[in-house]
Amino acid sequence: MDVISCEAPPPSPIRSPCCVGHDRRRRALPWRARAGETADPYAVWLSEIMLQQTTVEAVKPYFAAFLARWPDVAALAAAPQEEVMKAWAGLGYYARARNLHACARAIAARGAFPREQRELLALPGVGPYTAAAIAAIAYDAPVVAVDGNVERVVARLFAIERPAREAKAELREQAQSLFPGRRAGDFTQALMDLGATVCTPRGPRCGDCPFHGACAAERSGDAEAFPVKPPKTQKPERRGAAFVLLSDGAALIRTRPPRGLLGGMAEFPSTPFRADFDPRKARAHAPAAAPWRELPGMVEHVFTHFSLRLTIFRATLPPPRPGIENCRWTELGRLEAEGLPTLMRKVAAHAGLGLE
Repeated sequence: MDVISCEAPPPSPIRSPCCVGHDRRRRALPWRARAGETADPYAVWLSEIMLQQTTVEAVKPYFAAFLARWPDVAALAAAPQEEVMKAWAGLGYYARARNLHACARAIAARGAFPREQRELLALPGVGPYTAAAIAAIAYDAPVVAVDGNVERVVARLFAIERPAREAKAELREQAQSLFPGRRAGDFTQALMDLGATVCTPRGPRCGDCPFHGACAAERSGDAEAFPVKPPKTQKPERRGAAFVLLSDGAALIRTRPPRGLLGGMAEFPSTPFRADFDPRKARAHAPAAAPWRELPGMVEHVFTHFSLRLTIFRATLPPPRPGIENCRWTELGRLEAEGLPTLMRKVAAHAGLGLE
C-alpha cells in the first residue's frame, strides 16, 4: 500500500497514511465507488447493514440481489416487509432486516438520506459505526468509521491492552487521531482494507504496512497478541423441537412472531427454545394430531448468545390437507421461495426435504 505525506501533521504522533495506493489497489467491492466517483449513500448504507456480523463474501450475492430488486431506497421502502425478510433469509441476524425496512421507510419519508451523524443515528438500526461509515464514505464528513478491521489496526498501532469490546471509546478516539484531515471516505476505506488484507488476524504482513516501524505491536515482536482476546466463555445451550408435517406434496409452514429470535421469518412449527426444555414433552407442542415419528439425530445451530439442539419430528397426513390455525401449506417445490432461515433449512435437510 503506497503512502504520500499529508498536507498537515495529524494529531497523533503516528503519521497517518493517506493512501495513493488505495486508489489503485482498493478492494473492488460491489458497493464501493471507483476512484474519483461519488459514493451512493444507499449502497453504502445497505452494504454496511448487511456486513454487520457477516463476511464480505457472504454479503456479495445478497447485495447484488437486493440492488437488482430494489435499486434505490424508495423502492425498498415500498416493498412489503415479508418480501424483504424472504430476500434476507440465510444472512442471519434478522432484526437487521426488519430495521433495514423500517429505516428505508423513514428515509423515503424524509425524501433523502440525512447527511449529519446525529440525524443518521436517529434512523432505525443505525448505530455509531454505521452512521460514521455513511457520513465519511458517502459525504466525506471528517470522521473515521471503526469496524472490526480498523479496531485491529488501531489496537496494534497503539498496543491497547484491553479487549476491543471493553475499549470501544479508546479505539474510536485513537482512530480519529490518525485522520489526516482530508479524504475521509478514502481514509476510512484504506484502514478497512489495511485490516482486511495486510494487518490480518493471523500472519500480518508488517513489512507491507504503511505504519511499518511505527506500530507498537510490531515493535513488541508479537503483533498477533493484539487485539487482546477476552476470556473465553462457553455459550449456554438450549433445546427444542421442530415438526415437519407433510400432506399431498406440501409442507406445513408458519411465520414466527415479528419480534424476537428469527422474528417474522418462516419456519416449520417449533417449540420454544429453552435451557430446561424436556424432549419427552415435545409432542404437546405439535401443530396437529398426526402419526409423529422422532427422527434419529439432532439439528444443531449456533446463535450469537446460545447454541441450540433441536429434536425433529416428521409426520404425513393423507389428503385433503387440513386447515391449521396460523399455518399454511407450501408446495415442496416452493419451499425455497419461503425464505427459510438457515436453522430451518437444516431442519428441512434433516427431514429429507433438501435445502441444505
